[in-house]
Amino acid sequence: MRLDKYLKVSRLIKRRTVANEACDADKVLVNGKPARASYEVKTGDIIEIQIGKPLKVRVLEIREFTKKEEAAGLFEVVG
Repeated sequence: MRLDKYLKVSRLIKRRTVANEACDADKVLVNGKPARASYEVKTGDIIEIQIGKPLKVRVLEIREFTKKEEAAGLFEVVG
């Protein structure tokens, strides 16, 4: 799954266009490196979002769609 779509589905970023813009501005790192919106997310990847308060999460699961209540189960906050 594309990084921008994962950020939206997991509700880490509310809109896919905002996720896309954050990736273009190098505000999203995957495994310590700036990532493009088209990066293919894999289970176990570490995603850092540097918008407002920095957030670092580990990808636990990848799903095309998810309910609001289940979105937090797609990742775990680290560090």
